[in-house]
Amino acid sequence: MKKILVTGANGQLGSELQELSVLYHHQYQFLFTDRADFPLDQEKQMADFFAIHQPDFCINCAAFTAVDKAETEREQAMLINGWAVGKIAQLCNEFSCRLIHISTDYVFDGNSSIPLTETAPVNPVNYYGLSKLKGEELALSFSPSSIIIRTSWVYSSYGNNFVKTMIRLMNERPQINVVNDQIGAPTYAADLAKTILQIIEVLDAPGGASRPGGIYHYCNSGQISWYDFAKAICQKIHANCEVLPIPSSDYPTPAKRPAFSLMATEKIQRDFGVSVYPWEDSLDACLLKMQQYLA
Repeated sequence: MKKILVTGANGQLGSELQELSVLYHHQYQFLFTDRADFPLDQEKQMADFFAIHQPDFCINCAAFTAVDKAETEREQAMLINGWAVGKIAQLCNEFSCRLIHISTDYVFDGNSSIPLTETAPVNPVNYYGLSKLKGEELALSFSPSSIIIRTSWVYSSYGNNFVKTMIRLMNERPQINVVNDQIGAPTYAADLAKTILQIIEVLDAPGGASRPGGIYHYCNSGQISWYDFAKAICQKIHANCEVLPIPSSDYPTPAKRPAFSLMATEKIQRDFGVSVYPWEDSLDACLLKMQQYLA
């Protein structure tokens, strides 16, 4: 039975993969790891893990995701998002393991007005984006068969994210302000998890091993601002809260955000036959699941 190593197993995406893995337990053996089992700052421990377990696939969900903190904790952000990814790619290459690495829409500068394809020029406007771009480059350099999946605005019933923050604020306050000049698309981590496992099945099928690596984009379909997203959450949970639009200039953050980072997903749909769901449908699915947890 082939083995799938999942790093960052306790994050949003890792948690969704854990939940989904029960449907695949006849097909694959999953190795879910956290910082203790697979510390990204300990090269020897990572190498030992590969030597002992010899995974066939590695889904790298581990990342330094605190975008604002990355501006001041640059060394740590680059270590986790950049150099460690290079090390994982080296190990994948050495042990004939296919790497699937998760990246971000923040590799773009936000100056586009049309959905960004995988070949659109990269130019990060914050250090988080820069560190993630370094990870992409090192992954493809050390292990050219790597599949890089850029995603955006990830949320889930697990972990901390925009949807959960909005629900909390909407239940606490009569009024909230949300930026309306950053445009993109949210991604439900459960959809992304399903997509990744579908990609692994394609790579594992006859002829799949010869498929080339490369960069792919995945997010839910639709084009919205954070304000639109917040409004939809407010309506769906029937919160008695007024959501007001504000420009980013009224909500200064240590890290600049791209104004437009909507990604085109045709390539991943074409090459791997995966489905891309409308963002509203996926938000409904997530909220329903959260209600079940709260019930």
